[in-house]
Amino acid sequence: MKKWLFIVLASLSLSTVADDEALDCNNVRNTLETNRCAALELEAAEEVLTHYLETSVEDNADDPELVEAIQTAQKQWQAYAAAHCGAVYTQWRDGTIRGVMGITCRTRLTKQRTHDIWQDFLTYMDSTPPVLPEPPVE
Repeated sequence: MKKWLFIVLASLSLSTVADDEALDCNNVRNTLETNRCAALELEAAEEVLTHYLETSVEDNADDPELVEAIQTAQKQWQAYAAAHCGAVYTQWRDGTIRGVMGITCRTRLTKQRTHDIWQDFLTYMDSTPPVLPEPPVE
């Protein structure tokens, strides 16, 4: 199941940086552009997730058991997200929309995971401000 996302993203990454600069995601013209724009959104969401995850580990560095638990949960979440979005991809396997449906699923889950990390590990029960700002969930 992970293989489909790798294949889609690998094929999309073949486009050059110049192509991305010319790409107008507000005015896509074909399936390849739609998929590339979706992949760019996923990449951005993954960067935010990485930042929040790394910050949660750094902020809790004095509790190695918690850090290990966060890292284990992240590995298990990655497996879940791959399986779930792989199922979404399979649901749409007969159409050209399959790529964007799988990537959009992964983006949605990534944004939700980022919010969960923020809520569970980067906020406090009292009025202390959170370590990082609340990430948007769409």
